[in-house]
Amino acid sequence: MSIRNLNAIRSLVWFCLLFVASSVIAGDLPRASRRFIDTQCVECHDAETTKGGLDLTALKFEPANSTNFSKWVLVHDRVSNGEMPPKKKPRPPATELETFTKTLASSLTTVERARMAKEGRATRRRLNRYEYENALRDLLHAPWLQIRDTLPEDGEMDRFNKVGDTLDVSHVQMARYLGAADYALRQVMSPQAERPAQKVQRYYAREQHSFTGPMAFSVFNTAPERATFPVLGFEGQPDVRTGKAPVTVGSTNAELRELEGVGVVASAYEPIEPEFNQFRAPAAGRYRLRFNAYSVWVGPGESNKWYIPNLDNISRGRRDEPVTITAETPPRLLRKLGDFDATPEPSVHELDVWLLAGEIIRPDAGRLFRSRPGAGRWQNPLAEKDGQPGVVFRWLEVEGPIYDQWPPTGHRLLFGDLPVTNREAAKVVQNPGRTNRAGRVRFKPAPGVDVISGKQMADAERLLKEFVRHAYRRPTDEAEVKRFLPVVQSALKQGNSFTDAMIASYTAVLCSPEFIYLQEKPGRLDDFALASRLAFFLWNSPPDDELRRCAEKKELHKPDVLRAQTERLLADPKSHRFVDAFLDYWLDLRKMVATAPDAELYSDYYLDDLLTESALEETRLFFVELLRGDLPARNVVASDFAMLNERLAAHYGLPKVDGVVLQRQSLPKDSVRGGLMTQAAVLKVTANGTTTSPVLRGAWIMERILGQKPQPPPPSVPAIEPDIRGAVTIRQQLEKHRTMETCNTCHAKIDPAGFALENFDVMGGWRDRYRSEAGGELAQGIAKSGQKFAFHYALPVDASGELPDGQKFRDVRELKQLLLANEKQLARNLAKQLTVYATGAPIRFADREPIEQILERSSSSHYGVRSLIHELVHSELFLNK
Repeated sequence: MSIRNLNAIRSLVWFCLLFVASSVIAGDLPRASRRFIDTQCVECHDAETTKGGLDLTALKFEPANSTNFSKWVLVHDRVSNGEMPPKKKPRPPATELETFTKTLASSLTTVERARMAKEGRATRRRLNRYEYENALRDLLHAPWLQIRDTLPEDGEMDRFNKVGDTLDVSHVQMARYLGAADYALRQVMSPQAERPAQKVQRYYAREQHSFTGPMAFSVFNTAPERATFPVLGFEGQPDVRTGKAPVTVGSTNAELRELEGVGVVASAYEPIEPEFNQFRAPAAGRYRLRFNAYSVWVGPGESNKWYIPNLDNISRGRRDEPVTITAETPPRLLRKLGDFDATPEPSVHELDVWLLAGEIIRPDAGRLFRSRPGAGRWQNPLAEKDGQPGVVFRWLEVEGPIYDQWPPTGHRLLFGDLPVTNREAAKVVQNPGRTNRAGRVRFKPAPGVDVISGKQMADAERLLKEFVRHAYRRPTDEAEVKRFLPVVQSALKQGNSFTDAMIASYTAVLCSPEFIYLQEKPGRLDDFALASRLAFFLWNSPPDDELRRCAEKKELHKPDVLRAQTERLLADPKSHRFVDAFLDYWLDLRKMVATAPDAELYSDYYLDDLLTESALEETRLFFVELLRGDLPARNVVASDFAMLNERLAAHYGLPKVDGVVLQRQSLPKDSVRGGLMTQAAVLKVTANGTTTSPVLRGAWIMERILGQKPQPPPPSVPAIEPDIRGAVTIRQQLEKHRTMETCNTCHAKIDPAGFALENFDVMGGWRDRYRSEAGGELAQGIAKSGQKFAFHYALPVDASGELPDGQKFRDVRELKQLLLANEKQLARNLAKQLTVYATGAPIRFADREPIEQILERSSSSHYGVRSLIHELVHSELFLNK
């Protein structure tokens, strides 16, 4: 069939839809439907009673009005779900119910499909912060760019930052875009004219002030736990520690120098913050880092003060110690790079990383304690009568920046092979010295380069043509390039250099509607728009060259090609961008650090970054595992495995797991873990750090797991605050709250699932009794801060409940089994969440049938997560605007 005939058929279908829709919009409901309402509904929903604020005698059928449309959808759903007429009223014949809901659904669907045929499902939208950052990273070949947090927060709709209705563009937004684009462009230029020599440099811990400075006691460091200590192999060096001997043998004895190290018994926190401060990344780019480190055992102090370490009594470590490596932009702006386990045997650990210019490398032995001032002297909770654990660092070796080519790929995109010269370094009136008072090397960025052009406007047009071709996600023409040339001309006339003039024009390109906005037209997406939709779905970034070639050949709409490309994108490392961004909004993982465990009630979690980081990684890797293995959607509620490391296994009370790296572990048959609901990250983002609420957690499960969004609470009803004094439980408070009919209608649906999670505290740890400030059994211990803590075990937790359909459960295990009975609903919700994220449009009434088709086609895999994605990509929802 020719394209012309196909377009003619589509136009005819669109005209028919509009004709049918106009007749629906113009009239009222069919007589049978109106008669059903009169006989079954108006008794409670007339002008006098108006239960729920709904008067059906006055409600006309005007679906063109969005408010009116929503009310009729509500009527349809309440009737089809069996909620109306209420159970205490006689039920109408099943045939009448089915006829009414089908007729109403048909009318609503017809109207909505007509509108979508004209305008499309999705509103035109700009790139969100995540997508814009990734778009710049991919275009400029700069995976290390960090610009997301410089842009304003994105609006949300249906829980995602992908819907055009909420992604507005203000003057503030444009100003931030301009600044971010200019910064990114300048970051990818060659830092100097000559290619830097590829070198490997070693930085010894004994030569880093932040390592050796804390060896000496000061007003901020008066205790051995807060001191670093010198180690030679597995022997302490008291003379070095007390200043009677040099800190290092240096280059005078290469063999001994390799054995020298600096140890800690505390993790990186004030006042001990070891960092390799003689190194600062000279330029942004790729580096290879190698660390020589090992675990040790530090002997005890005097018999009555055994918990104070003897820093001269060192022996081989008794276990591996997890070490987290972060990059720091002073002061204390930290970015995690990776982690490894320091073993009792000295060994070298390598990380391949991307660094920003000026960043410092900072190691942190995360399991060790963090001393904080308090009512009494701190005490290491890991100390035993015969000593305590520690970690020794010998050196950091840096290779890089590593360039695959010179000039770098990003610079070549901007300026091709035009010659460059080094810019003159800014003059310093007074030399401040190589290091500051903290011993850090003062960062002096390379002055950069100037690009030399003998034919400025000709070069500008040539370079812009190539840049626009790469930047825009569709074919371009000469006119689109020429409209940016006046920017170059104006900048040159104002006395700017050719380099700065080109940067100005490139900035204009990166802030133009063609770059910032997704280019989609109503109806079937063309191949270029489809390539963008697929890439922004599975990579959260623009299409690469292979996708664009498929689009140019008009092959992407072919089912086999589309499936192959979907598989390729899912298998690529960049798919982690999809996982991270999707979970950040679906599960609210971006709020992981929004609250901290209360320092009084939950001091055993306070300052435990290793637990927080492990919990976040667990949920991400769990979803990756579902995706990789095409595991059934029911695993969202209950799985027979979890992604664990040593810290999480201990937190969950599960069999021991070795190491800091998370790995798939089978769960005991009676375990409460498995699935998303009982993961620490989910349980943390649904608590406030001090208390938990069945209402918040129940609403979260209804919306995020079951796909049943609860109604917002009435504005006149205050929220219930749990009683941390331990006098009453939250269940008892809610029972009083639910005596009000207006509250009970929703709380009967929300609260049960929330009650099942009451066995989990603010960090997802298991509890049988609530913690309180007073009353009940006293619990005492030593926190990670080294300070003694005390709280009370108050009233017992009751995790039982009853679902709206009357099914009862005793705990979260039984709740999971009840939810698994409707496996299709779990898959339906996941399909809807993926659809909103992938298409940038909320789920509309007319989308229900296509969603059911996706489920039907993926049912053979038991609604495997990968299968759901494939079927979504091949659906009409995805292939049309």
